[in-house]
Amino acid sequence: MRLSICTDVMGNLSFTEMLDKCVKLGVEGIEMTGGGWSRAPHFRADELLADKALLRTKLKEIEARGLQIAALNCSANPLDPGAMGKRHRKEMEDTIRLAGEIGVKTIVTMSGLPEAAPGDTVPNWLVYTKSWPDEMPERDRYQWEDRAFPLWHDLVKHGKEAGIEKYALENFSAMLVWNPETLFRLRNEVGPTVGMNLDPSHLMWMGADPIASARALGSAIHHCHGKDTRIERGLADINGLLELKDVTDVANRTWNYVAVGAGHDLQWWKEFFSVVRMVGYNGWVSLEMEDFTMSTEAGIQSSIDALQATISR
Repeated sequence: MRLSICTDVMGNLSFTEMLDKCVKLGVEGIEMTGGGWSRAPHFRADELLADKALLRTKLKEIEARGLQIAALNCSANPLDPGAMGKRHRKEMEDTIRLAGEIGVKTIVTMSGLPEAAPGDTVPNWLVYTKSWPDEMPERDRYQWEDRAFPLWHDLVKHGKEAGIEKYALENFSAMLVWNPETLFRLRNEVGPTVGMNLDPSHLMWMGADPIASARALGSAIHHCHGKDTRIERGLADINGLLELKDVTDVANRTWNYVAVGAGHDLQWWKEFFSVVRMVGYNGWVSLEMEDFTMSTEAGIQSSIDALQATISR
């Protein structure tokens, strides 16, 4: 496995500064964000599709530094029933097109989350029992069969036409696909082009064991994020793990995203990557740094150090 970094964390830097920073950090790859919720300016799909000279210039700068594009990332909700859903779907399609033009084979994205019934105006994450109240089974069926399956059949077809080999869906909360079981529900319908971007940090606060999740996923692991979570002692015991406080309110949250090694020690990370490699994944591990308990610089450097010490080569 090789180390890359999701460039969102360096969105304040120019494209050239970002690349030079990556070289200095010692990563081999970059996971470039091209749309959706990302505000990073470095590799916007719509911009580069419209300006092929700019695209060639940026690719030459990447190559000149010995870096590779690990994946294109478009974290988005293409199933949102409002205007955002239409915009996000277009940006996902632009990202797919761009990946096809430059030979990138993996798209990191999200499954999307629709409304719970026709006419609803906001997405609805149905994570309580689908057997009660009585309307729940139909809400569950509608979200998957009427909304998610048609979209992903289309995206898989679109991706194959562009030469995309893997969609890596992040197991993120407030998405239809948020754990291995929901990933396989979609994958069994639309085929093996769809797999998981295994991000252990989300599984940690959901109460799952990412090492067991990796074993269950096997060849369905299409990408991997290096990101840690710390369950905050005392607070989680009182309020549980369904945390609604702002991510910057770190002192009062029951859990926080933290630099790699600040939530789980390096022995845990060695076992995690060993199992991920054992079940067949030998691709990129991409640092996604969202630690608000320390400076960005410190979080990036300590995470890089931890990942370099634990990734299975």
